[in-house]
Amino acid sequence: MALLRFDRPSRFYLDASGPGAYSLQILYREARLANPLPVLRGTLDVLVLRALLGDPMHGFEITTWIAARAQGNLAVLDSALYQALYRLERQRLISAEWGTTENNRQARYYRITTRGRAYLRAETASWLRYAQTVSAILTEPIAST
Repeated sequence: MALLRFDRPSRFYLDASGPGAYSLQILYREARLANPLPVLRGTLDVLVLRALLGDPMHGFEITTWIAARAQGNLAVLDSALYQALYRLERQRLISAEWGTTENNRQARYYRITTRGRAYLRAETASWLRYAQTVSAILTEPIAST
């Protein structure tokens, strides 16, 4: 008989006991805020590249890295993350190789390439300029007539 069990807010398990017992762990990411912001088109690629500036990471580590820095303000879907990883790999901005996780499981580890570093520098400068411009417009006092 299957039993659904919650052990903390972000994790639940589907356990089945008996012959051929299995345990399926399903993780879902739930933002701490009631209404997390969607990740704007093109932004996820830059966030992934930024995450990979350090050591190589597998998909779950990248998601965890972004979630920790976003503090619940961004909603990153696993499907969107993997689409971004495949897209970045096709563009040769990252490379991937199989490795073993600390839990002794096989996973693809992603590493930023030299081309990816150059792209990240350019996109970061562009993004910061864009954000500064929009912020200036939105926070400009309204002149009374």
